[in-house]
Amino acid sequence: MDVTAKKIVFVKTIQSLINIWKICKLSNLPYIILGEGSNVLFLENYEGIVIVNRIKGIKIQERQNIWLLHVFSGEKWHDLVKYTLRMGLFGLENLALVPGSVGSAAIQNIGAYGLELKNICEYVDIISLDNGKIIRFKKNLCNFSYRSSIFKKKYNYGYAIIAVGIKIQKNWKPIIFPSLLKSKKLLKISAYKIFNIVCQIRKKKLPNPKKLGNAGSFFKNPIITFKKAEKILSSYINVPHYIQYNGFIKISAAWLIEKYNFKNIQIGNAAIYKKQKLILINLKNANSKEILKLAKTIQKCILKKFEIYLEPEVDFINSSGKIKLL
Repeated sequence: MDVTAKKIVFVKTIQSLINIWKICKLSNLPYIILGEGSNVLFLENYEGIVIVNRIKGIKIQERQNIWLLHVFSGEKWHDLVKYTLRMGLFGLENLALVPGSVGSAAIQNIGAYGLELKNICEYVDIISLDNGKIIRFKKNLCNFSYRSSIFKKKYNYGYAIIAVGIKIQKNWKPIIFPSLLKSKKLLKISAYKIFNIVCQIRKKKLPNPKKLGNAGSFFKNPIITFKKAEKILSSYINVPHYIQYNGFIKISAAWLIEKYNFKNIQIGNAAIYKKQKLILINLKNANSKEILKLAKTIQKCILKKFEIYLEPEVDFINSSGKIKLL
Protein backbone atom coordinates (compact mmCIF):
# COMPACT_ATOMS: atom_id res chain seq x y z
CA MET A 1 0.00 0.00 0.00
CA ASP A 2 1.21 3.47 -0.81
CA VAL A 3 1.24 4.92 2.72
CA THR A 4 3.80 6.75 4.81
CA ALA A 5 4.77 6.90 8.48
CA LYS A 6 6.07 9.85 10.47
CA LYS A 7 9.30 7.89 10.90
CA ILE A 8 10.61 4.34 10.45
CA VAL A 9 13.31 3.13 12.83
CA PHE A 10 15.19 -0.17 12.50
CA VAL A 11 16.30 -1.51 15.89
CA LYS A 12 19.08 -4.08 16.24
CA THR A 13 19.45 -4.16 20.03
CA ILE A 14 17.09 -4.38 23.00
CA GLN A 15 18.53 -1.11 24.35
CA SER A 16 17.76 0.79 21.14
CA LEU A 17 14.21 -0.61 21.25
CA ILE A 18 13.81 0.71 24.82
CA ASN A 19 15.29 4.09 23.80
CA ILE A 20 12.90 4.61 20.90
CA TRP A 21 9.96 3.51 23.07
CA LYS A 22 10.90 6.18 25.65
CA ILE A 23 10.97 8.84 22.92
CA CYS A 24 7.50 7.75 21.75
CA LYS A 25 6.18 7.83 25.32
CA LEU A 26 7.66 11.25 26.15
CA SER A 27 6.47 12.74 22.86
CA ASN A 28 3.07 11.04 23.16
CA LEU A 29 3.61 9.49 19.73
CA PRO A 30 1.86 6.33 18.57
CA TYR A 31 4.17 3.47 17.67
CA ILE A 32 3.93 0.02 16.18
CA ILE A 33 6.53 -2.75 16.29
CA LEU A 34 6.73 -4.81 13.10
CA GLY A 35 8.83 -7.75 11.97
CA GLU A 36 8.38 -8.18 8.22
CA GLY A 37 5.04 -6.31 8.11
CA SER A 38 3.49 -9.20 6.20
CA ASN A 39 0.19 -9.42 8.10
CA VAL A 40 -0.85 -5.76 8.33
CA LEU A 41 -2.92 -3.44 6.20
CA PHE A 42 -2.26 0.27 6.73
CA LEU A 43 -5.54 2.03 5.97
CA GLU A 44 -3.98 5.50 5.79
CA ASN A 45 -0.77 7.39 6.54
CA TYR A 46 0.57 6.50 9.97
CA GLU A 47 1.14 9.45 12.30
CA GLY A 48 3.52 7.61 14.58
CA ILE A 49 6.79 5.71 14.49
CA VAL A 50 7.10 2.30 12.87
CA ILE A 51 9.73 0.32 14.80
CA VAL A 52 11.12 -2.50 12.67
CA ASN A 53 12.53 -5.30 14.83
CA ARG A 54 15.93 -6.51 13.64
CA ILE A 55 17.10 -7.95 16.98
CA LYS A 56 18.74 -11.17 15.83
CA GLY A 57 20.58 -14.19 17.15
CA ILE A 58 20.12 -17.94 17.63
CA LYS A 59 21.46 -19.91 20.60
CA ILE A 60 21.33 -23.71 20.62
CA GLN A 61 21.45 -25.97 23.68
CA GLU A 62 21.69 -29.73 23.38
CA ARG A 63 19.72 -31.89 25.81
CA GLN A 64 19.36 -35.65 25.96
CA ASN A 65 16.45 -36.01 23.54
CA ILE A 66 15.95 -32.48 22.25
CA TRP A 67 17.59 -29.38 20.84
CA LEU A 68 16.49 -26.18 22.54
CA LEU A 69 16.75 -23.03 20.46
CA HIS A 70 16.61 -19.53 21.92
CA VAL A 71 15.74 -17.37 18.90
CA PHE A 72 15.59 -13.58 19.03
CA SER A 73 12.37 -12.11 17.70
CA GLY A 74 13.81 -10.14 14.75
CA GLU A 75 15.01 -13.28 12.96
CA LYS A 76 13.11 -13.97 9.75
CA TRP A 77 11.07 -17.16 10.22
CA HIS A 78 11.98 -18.77 6.89
CA ASP A 79 15.68 -18.05 7.53
CA LEU A 80 15.35 -19.93 10.84
CA VAL A 81 13.81 -22.93 9.06
CA LYS A 82 16.68 -23.00 6.54
CA TYR A 83 19.27 -22.57 9.32
CA THR A 84 17.91 -25.54 11.33
CA LEU A 85 17.99 -27.77 8.24
CA ARG A 86 21.60 -26.78 7.55
CA MET A 87 22.47 -27.62 11.17
CA GLY A 88 20.79 -31.03 10.87
CA LEU A 89 17.94 -30.14 13.24
CA PHE A 90 14.75 -31.43 11.65
CA GLY A 91 11.19 -30.51 12.59
CA LEU A 92 10.42 -27.01 11.27
CA GLU A 93 10.31 -27.93 7.56
CA ASN A 94 6.48 -27.90 7.32
CA LEU A 95 6.57 -24.19 8.18
CA ALA A 96 8.91 -23.27 5.31
CA LEU A 97 8.20 -19.97 3.55
CA VAL A 98 5.71 -18.77 6.16
CA PRO A 99 6.27 -15.00 5.98
CA GLY A 100 7.16 -12.81 8.94
CA SER A 101 9.57 -12.82 11.84
CA VAL A 102 9.97 -15.13 14.85
CA GLY A 103 8.30 -12.62 17.20
CA SER A 104 5.20 -12.34 15.06
CA ALA A 105 5.18 -16.14 14.62
CA ALA A 106 4.48 -16.36 18.37
CA ILE A 107 1.83 -13.62 18.33
CA GLN A 108 0.04 -15.27 15.43
CA ASN A 109 0.71 -18.91 16.35
CA ILE A 110 1.63 -19.56 12.74
CA GLY A 111 0.70 -22.88 11.23
CA ALA A 112 0.84 -24.82 7.96
CA TYR A 113 0.70 -28.43 6.74
CA GLY A 114 -0.14 -30.00 10.09
CA LEU A 115 2.28 -28.03 12.28
CA GLU A 116 1.67 -24.97 14.46
CA LEU A 117 4.14 -22.91 16.45
CA LYS A 118 2.48 -24.08 19.68
CA ASN A 119 3.62 -27.66 18.87
CA ILE A 120 7.29 -26.64 19.03
CA CYS A 121 7.28 -23.62 21.34
CA GLU A 122 8.81 -23.97 24.79
CA TYR A 123 8.50 -20.35 25.97
CA VAL A 124 8.15 -16.73 24.84
CA ASP A 125 10.21 -13.91 26.39
CA ILE A 126 8.67 -10.45 26.50
CA ILE A 127 10.21 -7.27 27.82
CA SER A 128 8.57 -4.42 29.72
CA LEU A 129 9.81 -1.39 27.81
CA ASP A 130 9.12 0.73 30.89
CA ASN A 131 11.61 -0.96 33.21
CA GLY A 132 13.56 -3.36 30.97
CA LYS A 133 12.37 -6.41 32.92
CA ILE A 134 12.14 -9.66 30.91
CA ILE A 135 9.16 -11.91 31.63
CA ARG A 136 9.17 -15.52 30.45
CA PHE A 137 5.86 -17.06 29.42
CA LYS A 138 5.98 -20.84 29.44
CA LYS A 139 4.06 -22.39 26.57
CA ASN A 140 0.99 -23.20 28.72
CA LEU A 141 0.63 -19.50 29.65
CA CYS A 142 0.73 -18.28 26.03
CA ASN A 143 -2.94 -19.21 25.38
CA PHE A 144 -2.10 -20.42 21.89
CA SER A 145 -5.11 -21.08 19.68
CA TYR A 146 -5.81 -20.94 15.96
CA ARG A 147 -3.89 -17.88 14.67
CA SER A 148 -3.92 -16.32 18.11
CA SER A 149 -2.16 -16.08 21.47
CA ILE A 150 -2.20 -14.05 24.66
CA PHE A 151 0.18 -11.60 22.93
CA LYS A 152 -2.43 -10.72 20.35
CA LYS A 153 -4.90 -9.66 23.01
CA LYS A 154 -2.67 -8.45 25.86
CA TYR A 155 0.84 -7.05 26.26
CA ASN A 156 0.43 -4.91 23.14
CA TYR A 157 1.35 -1.54 24.63
CA GLY A 158 4.60 -1.08 26.53
CA TYR A 159 5.78 -4.64 25.91
CA ALA A 160 7.61 -6.42 23.11
CA ILE A 161 8.47 -10.03 22.33
CA ILE A 162 12.25 -10.34 22.30
CA ALA A 163 12.82 -14.10 22.00
CA VAL A 164 11.09 -17.44 21.49
CA GLY A 165 12.21 -20.82 22.83
CA ILE A 166 11.78 -23.60 20.29
CA LYS A 167 12.05 -27.30 21.08
CA ILE A 168 13.15 -29.73 18.35
CA GLN A 169 13.05 -33.46 19.00
CA LYS A 170 16.20 -35.40 18.08
CA ASN A 171 14.09 -38.38 17.07
CA TRP A 172 12.63 -36.81 13.91
CA LYS A 173 9.20 -37.95 12.75
CA PRO A 174 7.79 -36.45 9.54
CA ILE A 175 4.41 -34.71 9.65
CA ILE A 176 2.65 -35.77 6.46
CA PHE A 177 -0.30 -33.51 5.77
CA PRO A 178 -2.95 -34.75 3.23
CA SER A 179 -1.99 -32.17 0.57
CA LEU A 180 1.64 -33.32 0.80
CA LEU A 181 0.64 -36.95 0.26
CA LYS A 182 -0.39 -36.14 -3.31
CA SER A 183 3.27 -35.80 -4.21
CA LYS A 184 4.99 -38.96 -5.49
CA LYS A 185 8.29 -37.48 -4.37
CA LEU A 186 7.46 -38.49 -0.79
CA LEU A 187 8.36 -42.13 -1.38
CA LYS A 188 11.76 -41.67 0.28
CA ILE A 189 10.92 -39.17 2.95
CA SER A 190 13.34 -36.66 4.43
CA ALA A 191 13.09 -33.27 6.08
CA TYR A 192 14.74 -31.70 3.02
CA LYS A 193 12.17 -33.31 0.73
CA ILE A 194 9.27 -31.95 2.81
CA PHE A 195 10.93 -28.51 2.87
CA ASN A 196 11.29 -28.48 -0.93
CA ILE A 197 7.74 -29.68 -1.54
CA VAL A 198 6.26 -27.10 0.86
CA CYS A 199 8.31 -24.35 -0.85
CA GLN A 200 7.10 -25.51 -4.28
CA ILE A 201 3.45 -25.59 -3.17
CA ARG A 202 3.63 -22.16 -1.52
CA LYS A 203 5.42 -20.52 -4.46
CA LYS A 204 2.82 -21.95 -6.82
CA LYS A 205 -0.17 -20.90 -4.72
CA LEU A 206 0.95 -17.63 -3.14
CA PRO A 207 1.89 -14.43 -4.96
CA ASN A 208 5.23 -12.80 -4.15
CA PRO A 209 4.32 -9.59 -2.23
CA LYS A 210 7.30 -7.82 -3.87
CA LYS A 211 5.66 -8.34 -7.25
CA LEU A 212 1.97 -8.36 -6.36
CA GLY A 213 0.84 -6.56 -3.22
CA ASN A 214 -0.87 -8.88 -0.72
CA ALA A 215 -0.93 -9.76 2.97
CA GLY A 216 -1.17 -13.53 2.57
CA SER A 217 -4.39 -15.15 3.78
CA PHE A 218 -6.84 -12.30 4.31
CA PHE A 219 -9.35 -14.39 6.29
CA LYS A 220 -8.99 -17.13 8.88
CA ASN A 221 -10.36 -20.60 8.21
CA PRO A 222 -13.65 -20.54 10.16
CA ILE A 223 -14.19 -22.97 13.03
CA ILE A 224 -17.85 -23.99 13.08
CA THR A 225 -20.18 -26.29 14.98
CA PHE A 226 -20.52 -29.93 13.95
CA LYS A 227 -24.20 -29.29 13.09
CA LYS A 228 -23.35 -26.45 10.71
CA ALA A 229 -20.50 -28.45 9.17
CA GLU A 230 -22.76 -31.49 8.69
CA LYS A 231 -25.11 -29.38 6.59
CA ILE A 232 -22.26 -28.32 4.26
CA LEU A 233 -20.64 -31.77 4.15
CA SER A 234 -23.95 -33.38 3.13
CA SER A 235 -24.48 -30.82 0.34
CA TYR A 236 -20.99 -30.89 -1.20
CA ILE A 237 -18.31 -33.51 -1.86
CA ASN A 238 -14.61 -33.23 -0.98
CA VAL A 239 -14.99 -30.31 1.43
CA PRO A 240 -11.58 -29.58 3.03
CA HIS A 241 -12.28 -29.77 6.76
CA TYR A 242 -10.41 -30.66 9.95
CA ILE A 243 -11.92 -31.95 13.18
CA GLN A 244 -10.82 -29.91 16.19
CA TYR A 245 -10.10 -31.33 19.65
CA ASN A 246 -13.31 -29.74 21.06
CA GLY A 247 -15.61 -31.34 18.48
CA PHE A 248 -15.83 -28.23 16.33
CA ILE A 249 -14.86 -28.35 12.65
CA LYS A 250 -12.37 -26.08 10.88
CA ILE A 251 -13.40 -25.53 7.28
CA SER A 252 -11.39 -24.05 4.42
CA ALA A 253 -12.21 -20.37 3.85
CA ALA A 254 -10.62 -20.60 0.38
CA TRP A 255 -13.03 -23.42 -0.48
CA LEU A 256 -16.04 -21.36 0.69
CA ILE A 257 -14.95 -18.42 -1.49
CA GLU A 258 -14.30 -20.79 -4.40
CA LYS A 259 -17.76 -22.37 -4.05
CA TYR A 260 -19.49 -19.00 -4.04
CA ASN A 261 -18.16 -18.75 -7.58
CA PHE A 262 -17.43 -15.03 -7.70
CA LYS A 263 -17.20 -13.93 -11.35
CA ASN A 264 -13.86 -12.11 -11.67
CA ILE A 265 -14.75 -9.90 -8.74
CA GLN A 266 -12.68 -6.74 -8.66
CA ILE A 267 -13.25 -3.44 -6.87
CA GLY A 268 -11.05 -0.70 -8.26
CA ASN A 269 -7.59 -2.26 -8.24
CA ALA A 270 -8.35 -4.78 -5.48
CA ALA A 271 -9.09 -8.35 -6.58
CA ILE A 272 -9.26 -11.98 -5.45
CA TYR A 273 -6.12 -13.93 -6.41
CA LYS A 274 -7.13 -16.61 -8.91
CA LYS A 275 -4.70 -19.30 -7.72
CA GLN A 276 -5.63 -18.98 -4.03
CA LYS A 277 -9.02 -17.40 -3.30
CA LEU A 278 -8.14 -16.61 0.31
CA ILE A 279 -5.72 -13.91 -0.85
CA LEU A 280 -6.73 -10.39 -1.83
CA ILE A 281 -4.31 -8.63 -4.14
CA ASN A 282 -3.41 -5.08 -5.07
CA LEU A 283 -3.30 -5.17 -8.87
CA LYS A 284 -1.95 -1.64 -9.19
CA ASN A 285 -2.23 1.34 -6.83
CA ALA A 286 -5.30 0.02 -4.97
CA ASN A 287 -6.30 2.01 -1.91
CA SER A 288 -7.46 0.65 1.42
CA LYS A 289 -11.12 1.55 0.75
CA GLU A 290 -11.13 -0.71 -2.32
CA ILE A 291 -9.55 -3.59 -0.40
CA LEU A 292 -11.98 -3.20 2.51
CA LYS A 293 -14.96 -2.98 0.17
CA LEU A 294 -13.85 -6.19 -1.54
CA ALA A 295 -13.35 -7.93 1.84
CA LYS A 296 -16.81 -6.80 3.04
CA THR A 297 -18.42 -8.04 -0.19
CA ILE A 298 -16.82 -11.47 0.28
CA GLN A 299 -17.89 -11.60 3.94
CA LYS A 300 -21.47 -10.65 3.09
CA CYS A 301 -21.76 -13.24 0.29
CA ILE A 302 -20.30 -16.11 2.34
CA LEU A 303 -22.54 -15.24 5.29
CA LYS A 304 -25.59 -15.24 3.03
CA LYS A 305 -24.78 -18.54 1.25
CA PHE A 306 -23.24 -20.60 4.07
CA GLU A 307 -24.25 -18.71 7.27
CA ILE A 308 -20.55 -18.50 8.13
CA TYR A 309 -18.75 -15.32 9.19
CA LEU A 310 -15.23 -14.97 7.80
CA GLU A 311 -12.98 -13.31 10.34
CA PRO A 312 -10.05 -11.28 8.96
CA GLU A 313 -6.59 -12.61 9.68
CA VAL A 314 -4.97 -9.30 8.71
CA ASP A 315 -4.42 -6.54 11.29
CA PHE A 316 -5.84 -3.16 10.29
CA ILE A 317 -3.81 -0.04 11.16
CA ASN A 318 -5.23 3.48 10.96
CA SER A 319 -3.33 6.77 11.50
CA SER A 320 -2.79 6.08 15.21
CA GLY A 321 -2.71 2.28 15.58
CA LYS A 322 -4.44 -1.07 15.36
CA ILE A 323 -8.21 -1.04 15.05
CA LYS A 324 -10.91 -3.70 14.81
CA LEU A 325 -12.70 -3.68 11.48
CA LEU A 326 -15.02 -6.04 9.60
